[in-house]
Amino acid sequence: PYFFYILLHTLFNTLLFWLIIPMLNTLFEGEGVLMAVREMPRFTGVSIDYFNQLINFILYKAFGETYNIRQMLLMVSVVIVAVTLLSNAFRYLAQRTMETLRINTLRNLRNDVFDNVTTLHVGFFGNERKGDIISKITSDVQVVQFCITNTLQAAFRDPLLIAGYLIILLATSWELTLFSVLVLPVSALLIGAIVKRLRASAKAAQESFGDMVSLTDESLGGIKTIKGYNASNYVARKFRQLNDRFSTISRKMAYRQQMASPVSEFLGIATMAVILVYGGGMVVTGKLSSAEFIAYLGVFSQITRPARSLADAFANIHQGIAAGERVLGLIDTKPQIVDSPDAVKLETFESSIEFRDVSFSYEEREILHNISFTVQKGETVALVGPSGGGKSTISDLIPRFYDVQQGEILIDGRDLRAYNIESVRDHMGIVAQETILFNDTIENNIRLGKLDATHDEVVHAAWIANADNFIREADQGYETNTGDRGMKLSGGQRQRLSIARAVLKNPDILILDEATSALDTESEKLVQEALNNLLAGRTSLVIAHRLSTIQHADKIIVIEQGRIVEEGTHQQLMALDGVYRKLIEMQQLSNS
Repeated sequence: PYFFYILLHTLFNTLLFWLIIPMLNTLFEGEGVLMAVREMPRFTGVSIDYFNQLINFILYKAFGETYNIRQMLLMVSVVIVAVTLLSNAFRYLAQRTMETLRINTLRNLRNDVFDNVTTLHVGFFGNERKGDIISKITSDVQVVQFCITNTLQAAFRDPLLIAGYLIILLATSWELTLFSVLVLPVSALLIGAIVKRLRASAKAAQESFGDMVSLTDESLGGIKTIKGYNASNYVARKFRQLNDRFSTISRKMAYRQQMASPVSEFLGIATMAVILVYGGGMVVTGKLSSAEFIAYLGVFSQITRPARSLADAFANIHQGIAAGERVLGLIDTKPQIVDSPDAVKLETFESSIEFRDVSFSYEEREILHNISFTVQKGETVALVGPSGGGKSTISDLIPRFYDVQQGEILIDGRDLRAYNIESVRDHMGIVAQETILFNDTIENNIRLGKLDATHDEVVHAAWIANADNFIREADQGYETNTGDRGMKLSGGQRQRLSIARAVLKNPDILILDEATSALDTESEKLVQEALNNLLAGRTSLVIAHRLSTIQHADKIIVIEQGRIVEEGTHQQLMALDGVYRKLIEMQQLSNS
């Protein structure tokens, strides 16, 4: 549609200048130029003479042989107004179509980037700065779509306008036109030299902006820490340095970009001045009429506009390419954890989860070494041991946040990688030490466990999680907003909402990763009661920091430096007098 509209706009726009020539001829040369042309003139090629005869034939048909200058001027003026109206109407339709394209491009590109980011494996986010990803989804995408639509607009519209104007110029005087276009290669070379280094600067600017967004995100997330250590000045100084760097790069880019259009305009005016001298000589010698020469100058002044627009688009495209490389790099990043082609759906969890000789490394650092154990359906298995031993890594391998590098994890006797990822996670509920709440209502945060849950189901889940009382005491009850990352709630309240979320999902397999380690004694008691309600009758893997909470587990596995060093019940491990007993005694001593 854009091409169709811009073609009609170009047609009527160039026709406007064709109509000026017979009008000027009539004004300069008087009644003598009005010749009654009784028959349609024979087309012998695009020329001013042919167009004049065509206009006179149309006027003859309209007024007969008695038409005069006033009638001709009136007629041509009415046609000029009509042609201008049509030209601008189609220009508006073209711009409207391009605006729709621009908005849809921006929407679709952002959707594609965000959709791909959310499918990437968890390890990806450990190596990337969140602020840089946000910058790519917001700022870089905006630059890309601006570049795409502006370039498309220039690519379709400007060549058509230039071609239409060139036809008029050639028809008026091919000799003068040939002389005029000699300056174009000089203009192209100068503009090319100006914008040559824009791409590298644009990439540096986008990366600098990403660093600034990252620092902003980290600062807002850690505002208590910053204030607690009186580090506000340090963070502000760091932000100013990044902002100054971004501003300096942007300023240099702007200077270079803005130079292209003035250079193009200067060359156009300089060429026009030369044409004035050269064309004036042709008028004096009779090679060109005064009307044709004036119309020629008018058309040539118009041809410089699309030429400048093309120059501007060429200058801006490098910024779009630089941003595009970052955006497309994010879109082209493929998730490492994907379903196998013959993956099957895990319909029901029947018997057990088995780790068989599992080893795992983060890059070059080995975290787990030949881990083997089994969790039977309905059992509660606890993982304990010193920090950094690999307990949380084990909990991340079961929902396939990462894939094992050696060995295998079996669910009901089949390799975990043989199942569809979503179907595996459908059977799992995870309550982590760091509770993630979204800036939404309490009810919607709980409903994340089951999106189609009713209000009564949400209330029941909150009651089981010991959260119903404090929710009802809140200003708006279940409709109370939790704030950014749940900052309006205490740690214990956030954790109980996380448990309510898991209760609502009602999973077969439950993973608790140090769910009470960051809580005070009173909150821990309430959360532990909620966890006991949640654990009842479920297959559970519990990572515990406070060992008193897991003494009644069916099995306790002690992990140290990525290896299983002890395994058994609380009584069995205490009798061994090994690592577990030492951990218990150290914790008892610490508590006393």
